[in-house]
Amino acid sequence: MNEDTGVAAVDRALTILDALTGEKTTLAELAKRTGLYKSTLLRLIKSLERFGYVLRDADGCYRLGSKVLYLGSLYQKHFNASDLVLPVLRSLVQELEEGASFYVVDGDWRVVLHRVESSRAVRDSVREGDRFALTSGASGHVLCAFNGAAGKRFDTVREQMYSASFGERDPETAAFAAPIFGHGNRLVGAINVSGPRYRIEALGAEKILPPLFRHARELTATFGGNPAAFAGWQPQPAAK
Repeated sequence: MNEDTGVAAVDRALTILDALTGEKTTLAELAKRTGLYKSTLLRLIKSLERFGYVLRDADGCYRLGSKVLYLGSLYQKHFNASDLVLPVLRSLVQELEEGASFYVVDGDWRVVLHRVESSRAVRDSVREGDRFALTSGASGHVLCAFNGAAGKRFDTVREQMYSASFGERDPETAAFAAPIFGHGNRLVGAINVSGPRYRIEALGAEKILPPLFRHARELTATFGGNPAAFAGWQPQPAAK
């Protein structure tokens, strides 16, 4: 099999597209970014040009072609956030047996865009469409922090990639939340686990954060963000 056919060629072609991040890119810069030989690049670029994914300007530089925009428009046309978010929330609820929500910013408010309830009889009362202040609650702190809010508390949230709240909105409830990113690592929303305070405290960060981050990485990748933002987190030992 020729080296430019099959799965290897597809991988190389997609690597080239990923490397075309600027307005114009020279062949030498592409070779540096991709680690591919110029001869290999030229062969693959010819195919990408033929299908409209890459354009070669008169000065010999390369840039993304209009076919990429076309695919983006198709993605937006068929994109339905509920189809992507709800299965993740259901998995989180199944693992932790507490309610899970997906929050977005709406002005000075955080809004519950999607919610999956716990099956337990005693649970916190949160419904899709509910609006809460951005200034309180785990998801509020996350949404503020990754929208550029200043202050030591938000610096800590950005460093740890999560926030926890205990009795802030309601003295009997508690929550943990993590950010979800999209293209260009733009904040999309926050994924949240919440429930009665005594149960959330009993679970603790050691049990809640691993599945919360795993699902946050999954949703971030689905929305086109970089899940590596969560890669450095490690569980901390419980306080004695």
